[in-house]
Amino acid sequence: MTQDQRRKYSSQVVDGAGRAPGRAMLRAVGFSDEDFRKPQIGIASTWSNLTPCNMHIDGLAREASRGADSAGGKGVIFNTITVSDGISMGSEGMRYSLVSREVIADSIETAAGAEGFDGLVAIGGCDKNMPGCVMGLARLNRPSVFVYGGTIKPGADHTDIVSVFEAVGQHAKGDIDLIELKAVEEKAIPGAGSCGGMYTANTMASAIEAMGMSLPGSSAQNAVDDTKVQDCQAAGQAVLQLLEQDIKPSDIMTREAFENAITVVIALGGSTNAVLHLLAMAHTMEVNLTLDDFTTIGQRVPVLADLRPSGQYMMSELVAIGGIQPLMKMLLEAGLLHGDCMTVTGKTLRENLAEVAPYPDSQDIIHALNDPIKKDSHLRILYGNLAPTGAVAKITGKEGTRFSGTARVFHSEEEAQARIIDGTVTAGDVVVIRYEGPRGGPGMREMLSPTSAIMGRGLGDSVALITDGRFSGGSHGFVVGHVTPEAYEGGPIGLIENGDTITIDAESNEMRLEIDDAEMERRRQAWQRPEPRYRRGVLAKYARTVSSASEGAVTDRD
Repeated sequence: MTQDQRRKYSSQVVDGAGRAPGRAMLRAVGFSDEDFRKPQIGIASTWSNLTPCNMHIDGLAREASRGADSAGGKGVIFNTITVSDGISMGSEGMRYSLVSREVIADSIETAAGAEGFDGLVAIGGCDKNMPGCVMGLARLNRPSVFVYGGTIKPGADHTDIVSVFEAVGQHAKGDIDLIELKAVEEKAIPGAGSCGGMYTANTMASAIEAMGMSLPGSSAQNAVDDTKVQDCQAAGQAVLQLLEQDIKPSDIMTREAFENAITVVIALGGSTNAVLHLLAMAHTMEVNLTLDDFTTIGQRVPVLADLRPSGQYMMSELVAIGGIQPLMKMLLEAGLLHGDCMTVTGKTLRENLAEVAPYPDSQDIIHALNDPIKKDSHLRILYGNLAPTGAVAKITGKEGTRFSGTARVFHSEEEAQARIIDGTVTAGDVVVIRYEGPRGGPGMREMLSPTSAIMGRGLGDSVALITDGRFSGGSHGFVVGHVTPEAYEGGPIGLIENGDTITIDAESNEMRLEIDDAEMERRRQAWQRPEPRYRRGVLAKYARTVSSASEGAVTDRD
């Protein structure tokens, strides 16, 4: 980059005395005279010792800053927050999880907007970090690259965090004793990195790479490998190239790029949270994306990856055979991806994939297009008198595609969990967990504890669960979340009574409460909104501003 270009892009180079106080402040943090003539690259780090997903990201942020410096920029590291979904799961603290996505986006926008960075690298680890970082980058619309902190390696005996949750259910059933449960808990999480299956973190990292906002390969790297260090250095360098070419998130995050992201999520058998987060990211970028787009795309895209939670393998095993790049090339050659989309390499997706080698012949993690695990999407958008504005199911086909059962209604996750563990919930039940939506929760908690307890008790093929909350990427079984309108808004899920018959059909994409319209109306007239759980603080503020889950649960909607 020439000195004239540096002067063009650097917000810190201003003639006259007006900027002297700012330069004085920057000298104190290590700037030299030469640094004032360089583009400033903000490095947004989600480092924290709160969770293994993020415990190593401080080092990755320094590598990204070195990469920016080596390319002629000046890296400046700043932090945002994270929370641990795995630690807060099943507790009151989980109400803050989805809220953290908005706080991350707000804080990146705030810090970068105030400091006038010319470009940005954002590094995320735990689930909400990914969409939160990208939403912050999209709002600023300056040359930017997202970096995924990487996946964890398997624990002993091929275990991970979901193994621990399911072991709790196995213990409740009497299949394992406390010593065996403790043995799983001690060994399932061996070190740094995000949860090891195709759960939400790996799903969203893959979606963002498919969208073009990460460098090729970023989503499929182990957290503790040298490849991740190199990825961070290259990301810092790439921002300088994006500055030269004037390529911004709005040039990358187009409607076609979101379609690419949805396609890859489906092929990987990814998390239901991808629906919520992609809707939110599209809203931030002012791209028109709706629930129905997931259905349209899902009709032509098969599930190809045999990955946890419903499959056998972990992300580290996909990393070992080449990550998602060979899968994307397969999808591109089949006409299922838009190859002309711009990416953070400054090249199109098609150009990035041109030299990618296929998977080795011996692997069985990614199936061929003519031998899919499921011929169409596992992400089912359901409508009907129980979900007038939509719900999201994760149906792989292993659970069957239709379930009809008897409602067993709970007004909180804790209440449902207790009744699953003690054996009250039995085969043929449809567990209904309501008042857990974005406003009613508030915060739309993930129901990993109840779904894991159901699986652990051996009820995965005989009990369904529906909720206006959401699910961890680790949840599996016959589960339906994001039911809208939520109960707190007077949605029909709030009108279900114990003993009602509920039918879920993933072929016709319908979910019905088997009562007539007159009875539904009678119940609606008798319903009263409960008092809000919080009146002050971030959860109260979130509840007042958040939109429906069918709109991405965003807090800045017009």
